[in-house]
Amino acid sequence: MKQLTIFIKEATNEEPIQTLETILMKLDGIERALVDIDDGEVKITYDERQVDHEKIKNWIQQHGLHLLN
Repeated sequence: MKQLTIFIKEATNEEPIQTLETILMKLDGIERALVDIDDGEVKITYDERQVDHEKIKNWIQQHGLHLLN
């Protein structure tokens, strides 16, 4: 398992966090996602044999969320 840490602009409010968790869990290979609501930091654990970090980032952006890093 690999870990990806990203910051998402909208990940400081409850509704966007729920949306983020829902869309991430639909992507094969995502094991879990932990969100720090103070700064929008999201730590994603994933299986690198099923998905890579670029696909995860693109998936998030396709669903209208904005990466800060």
